Amino acid sequence: MRVALADDSRLFRDGLAMMLTAAGIDVGARVGTGRELLAVVAADRPDAVILDIRMPPSFTDEGLRTAEELHDRYPQVGVLVLSTYAESSYAARLLGERAGGVGYLLKDRVDDVGTLRDALQRVVRGEAVVDQEVVLGLLRSRRRAHELGRLSDREREVLRLMAQGRSNAGIGRHLHLTAKSVEAHVSSVFTKLDLYATADDNRRVRAVLAWLRAEALLGEP
Repeated sequence: MRVALADDSRLFRDGLAMMLTAAGIDVGARVGTGRELLAVVAADRPDAVILDIRMPPSFTDEGLRTAEELHDRYPQVGVLVLSTYAESSYAARLLGERAGGVGYLLKDRVDDVGTLRDALQRVVRGEAVVDQEVVLGLLRSRRRAHELGRLSDREREVLRLMAQGRSNAGIGRHLHLTAKSVEAHVSSVFTKLDLYATADDNRRVRAVLAWLRAEALLGEP
């Protein structure tokens, strides 16, 4: 198996290359940006690529965008994305409607060469590989999204305005509702999201967090 690497840290990619080589994997190009990786793969196609999710210039989702482009252009090339954090929304975006040939693994796993080699072999075979911690995060996010599905359209609108920082009075003015109606909708939101009153009652904050998490996963407007 021949693999190309992309990570902005030369120390990390050189260390990863040494480990892969010791495991019998042929390491080809080692580059620091997604653009460089795209050029390398176009010129000399490897069996798989490993790339960091955050790379120059903005260190946000360049690696993810590169992974999506690589998989769409060269579906026969396995793509394994590494991330420092279990970002379930990024994993959901990477997998999307792609049947396989892609993987999302935490960088903590790369010191286990067996796990890394297995992940590479699987994406080359066209399978999908997702880190267990990311899977748990996806399940939690899906559960939150399902909980929001219990809300009526009006309750979702009220929650959306809550997420914008509006008070009950502000929500009432925006939706032309009485204070009593807004209070009833807010109370219904809390009930449907299983947010019950406690000694430290922060249900409004918890409801907003549920909305924001689901929005990040599903791309809600």
